[in-house]
Amino acid sequence: MLQRLGVEAGCVSGMLARLLALLGVVVPYELAAQLVYLCFGVTVSPMTVWRAVQRLGAACERYIEAQAAFHSDGRNNQAELHRRGVDAVILGVDGAALGMQVRATRRRRVDGVPLPPLPPVEDGHFREVKTGVMLLPAERYEPTPGRHSVVRRVLCTCLGDADQIFARLRAKLHALGWLGTATVVVVVGDGAEWLWKRAALFPRRCEILDFWHAIEKAWAFAHARYGDGSARATRWISRVADDLRAGRVGEVILRLQRLRATNEEQQEALDALLRYYTDNRARMRYDEYRRQGYGIGSGAVESAHKQVLHARLRQAGMRWSEAGARHLLALRVLLLNGEWSLLDRLAMTPLAA
Repeated sequence: MLQRLGVEAGCVSGMLARLLALLGVVVPYELAAQLVYLCFGVTVSPMTVWRAVQRLGAACERYIEAQAAFHSDGRNNQAELHRRGVDAVILGVDGAALGMQVRATRRRRVDGVPLPPLPPVEDGHFREVKTGVMLLPAERYEPTPGRHSVVRRVLCTCLGDADQIFARLRAKLHALGWLGTATVVVVVGDGAEWLWKRAALFPRRCEILDFWHAIEKAWAFAHARYGDGSARATRWISRVADDLRAGRVGEVILRLQRLRATNEEQQEALDALLRYYTDNRARMRYDEYRRQGYGIGSGAVESAHKQVLHARLRQAGMRWSEAGARHLLALRVLLLNGEWSLLDRLAMTPLAA
């Protein structure tokens, strides 16, 4: 019975544990412990907050994985095969690096002696956190001219491979009732090959190359040809941007093919830009996407990265164990999606599990 209730000897449980986890999801564990005392007069250690996050985070992570496995099994989706869903859903996916711990086991103080500083994070001690954001074109609006926003968005994240994030995204779309036989899934990305390969998971899809990544690639060539900060580079980029917005990507590619580089650096930048535009030409019909209300940028997923990852897990000096990062990411997405009450239905996982 105690195991089913998620009660573990010597550990905080119930609503207090959920409160500790909530604070630990928002702020560092040391500050969370201080806030508990200042707000409620209860003295807890940062390690107590950490334990609450690990136990609830493990339960949340297990629930998310079970949801993804359920919807990945075609036998469980038979009733949904004839669901219409929504007309279109926008899906943005991107990755960001997270510094990981360089030791295999947790360090512990001996006789109260302070621990020495951690070694620097080197190449190879980073993991990529993949984050996806889902929103409906019908819920996009323009609060002020030129500024766009959305009524709601739904987030997914994982510390894992591309297959895992797309399995979670697909499961979430099913759970929301957004994915149906007639739904067009609009996938917005930066041109990474892994993204377009997984987009094939959705038979009815529209792939869009992020407009600002396309312009960023053009800037690399403009700097090489005209110099950093030059007025000619700015004018050239302005023309490219106007043509791309108007759907004239073919004309842009033709002009690039006629250009002649004057040195090796320019030639490399020109070849890279031509290859990038040619490979993604079918994903750069920006005039059509704007008419359909899809948008042409990946600002939503860039913003999601800042809220899910940067605001909590990428503060100065922070490095994470794999389990610690997974559990905190699961809880943080739960909070940002407005689904924190789901924890009331999940039994806390014992730390030894």
